[in-house]
Amino acid sequence: MAIPLSIITINYNNSLGLENTIKGVISQSYKNFEFIIIDGGSTDNSVEIINSFSEEINYWVSEKDTGIYNAMNKGIIKSSGEYLLFLNSGDYLVDNNILSKIFDEECTSDIIYGDTVLFWNENKSLIHTYPETLNFSFFLKDNLSHPSTLIKKNLFEKFGLYNEKFRIVSDWLFCLMAINKYNVSYKHVTFPFSVYDMSGVSSSEVGKKKAAEEKEEVLRLEFPTFISDYNDYFNIKRELNLMKLSKLHRLANFMNKKILNIFRKNKIA
Repeated sequence: MAIPLSIITINYNNSLGLENTIKGVISQSYKNFEFIIIDGGSTDNSVEIINSFSEEINYWVSEKDTGIYNAMNKGIIKSSGEYLLFLNSGDYLVDNNILSKIFDEECTSDIIYGDTVLFWNENKSLIHTYPETLNFSFFLKDNLSHPSTLIKKNLFEKFGLYNEKFRIVSDWLFCLMAINKYNVSYKHVTFPFSVYDMSGVSSSEVGKKKAAEEKEEVLRLEFPTFISDYNDYFNIKRELNLMKLSKLHRLANFMNKKILNIFRKNKIA
């Protein structure tokens, strides 16, 4: 019989983030899970960190991989949980009781997702909330946060592992297809589940540009009749941003003139 949960952590040369992730996992009051770490052959002291917590880790390996999704797929193959949670190094659970809170409720949906704390630094963080209803429009502009999403393992057995062709958007592709094409069941838990480290590659400007390119390729392959909607959405968004900038510029010019007039009047007085 499968255990309820497998937590899969992938890591490459992020020993500090890895240690924080591990500490958050092993401190959970809920204990009915297995913990898997897939390290990509790190050259920092990540392996030493893993070894120092080895009694709390069910399986780990340190070897070269071909990317994020190759590492995630290795974790999926080794897992035995009914649900999988991808908590990459640097990400961590919001508190020590969050898994108990989730599994105290009835867990039957194929995908269970919560809200996420986006963390940049000690002075900048925010809670990203998600809608109750997920549809194609949602995935055009957003994605479920993998450290706040439980996915039944049997979905990977039905629909295949993460597509390793893509570098950034394969988790988005998986959820897009599972919900919009295969109509899997899902449930939103209305509280923050995890803290997501915004220093990762997907959050960088280069990563965002690459993600946009990969998403367009996915839509051309899987939903060719909707690609015009996708392009229309981003064209409209781009135009709205330009309009906002134009309004801001006009407002700034207006305020500058007002301030200049005040100075002139004071000088004349």
